[in-house]
Amino acid sequence: MIGREDLAQTIRDRYGARAAAVLQGGAASCCGDSSCCGDAPTGANAFSEGLYLVEELDGLPLRSALGTLGCGNPAALSELRPGETVLDLGSGGGLDVILGGRRVGPSGHVYGLDSTDEMLELAWRNAADAGVGNVSFIKGDMEDIPIPDGCVDVVMSNCVINLARDKRRVFREMRRVLRPTGRVAIADIVIRGGLPRQSPISDALRNDPAAWGSCIGGAMSDAEYPQRLREAGFSDVTVEILREHTLEELLGQEFPAWAQALDPGELRHVMSRFASALIGARLTTTPDAEETWSASSH
Repeated sequence: MIGREDLAQTIRDRYGARAAAVLQGGAASCCGDSSCCGDAPTGANAFSEGLYLVEELDGLPLRSALGTLGCGNPAALSELRPGETVLDLGSGGGLDVILGGRRVGPSGHVYGLDSTDEMLELAWRNAADAGVGNVSFIKGDMEDIPIPDGCVDVVMSNCVINLARDKRRVFREMRRVLRPTGRVAIADIVIRGGLPRQSPISDALRNDPAAWGSCIGGAMSDAEYPQRLREAGFSDVTVEILREHTLEELLGQEFPAWAQALDPGELRHVMSRFASALIGARLTTTPDAEETWSASSH
């Protein structure tokens, strides 16, 4: 299995390069990784197509859409209410944070957490250009969220939890920062039925940094996702499949190195199991203490 630091560096390099390209005024590109390049959108680019209503994007800077590598619309799933405090894990270019800020209104606040400096810079610029003042962006790791216990109403995330090496820890951290009535809204990649056991394809996916960076190497099955959430103290877990993906969407026309030596028929069969999904849940057990927190205290 790929090491934690190697994986973290792969993620920072990939998403930092995308943000840097957008900041420099170019198209959002991660060329050099075949799953992101080609005539048709592939990999995380394909996941992000058609996720938002046109009216939702009205008045937002183009950079916010270009910097988004999501697979759903968690702000819509979460049914955010005025006055709520929200945390977006892996906020990227800030699109979901900005949309969430509009939904919670001036009495609410949305915080975006990201580990990549370039994405944080892009997000701050996008929020300023959009004129949304009730949002903030914080540098940090979703496996060790740098905010106190019990201070947010909603945790949302868009195609990011699959990147985490220790997903149990991410879910425990989500539970810790939520208030007793908290809920989660996650868009992510799932594997319907899971990966086959003792398969060269499974081994290749789990051990290749590029596959992790393309949102497929670290994906969980549609059964494991709710199981892990329940173990962390969540209930009312739902998994809604939004879109099934094809081999070409996931890998592009030119297969990456880890896939080239594999049986093409078996590869197509396994990759057909990958899908974008919306996952919702509510907190079952309450944290021991609730602590007020604001960006000014950090």
